[in-house]
Amino acid sequence: MKFSFVVSLVCFVVLFIAVAVLYMVLSGLGVFDNIIQTVNQLTTADGKATSGVDVASWFEPVRILGYTALIGAVNVVLITALSTLGAVIYNVASDLVGGVEVTFSEAE
Repeated sequence: MKFSFVVSLVCFVVLFIAVAVLYMVLSGLGVFDNIIQTVNQLTTADGKATSGVDVASWFEPVRILGYTALIGAVNVVLITALSTLGAVIYNVASDLVGGVEVTFSEAE
């Protein structure tokens, strides 16, 4: 359980850093600004702004990284639990069946 927790925690850190770097690169390239501008052009009627969808709030760094942290935390819990359960099932199955014993002999 401890090993699977550490592995899932490392995966969480890698995921969070990857999303942060990807967000910074896409933001630097102006991708989010273009998406916001395109959606605003499609949702306005004859140049009049409507009180429709606020697309700019979707691409805020706090929101993106917050959802990443939430999903990562859920993944840490699930991966730790499922790995521990898998190890228990494997150990029970190997106790019942006896497992496979492999021996090596020296070649002469």
